[in-house]
Amino acid sequence: QVQLVESGGGSVQAGGSLRLSCAVSEYTYRTTWVGWFRQAPGKEREAVANINRATGNTLYRDSVKGRFTISRDNAKNTVYLQMNALKLEDTGAYYCAAKGGGGIWSSPINYDYWGQGTQVTVSS
Repeated sequence: QVQLVESGGGSVQAGGSLRLSCAVSEYTYRTTWVGWFRQAPGKEREAVANINRATGNTLYRDSVKGRFTISRDNAKNTVYLQMNALKLEDTGAYYCAAKGGGGIWSSPINYDYWGQGTQVTVSS
């Protein structure tokens, strides 16, 4: 069974930085794509970024472009999300998820495996 474990969440002031990590239990065709999602209270889960672990190709939602960077270290089976210039609206539970391929990258239903989430709170 594929397992994903997030870490690195916390509380930070607006303008600050955090780096999230997602440890993936295996590097196989089932986990080719790893994405980060977030969910604020009362809101739907939304895609933040996505990376192809084989090619390194990345995708981002518009609101985080230039501030967030997704990367991977395949030797460590870990995917990172570096978040800079954090804003209040970045607050939420952040989840990493994995899929083998196919489907719109930003749609949660296309991902087969999910972590338990880590909380990010940005304050003024």
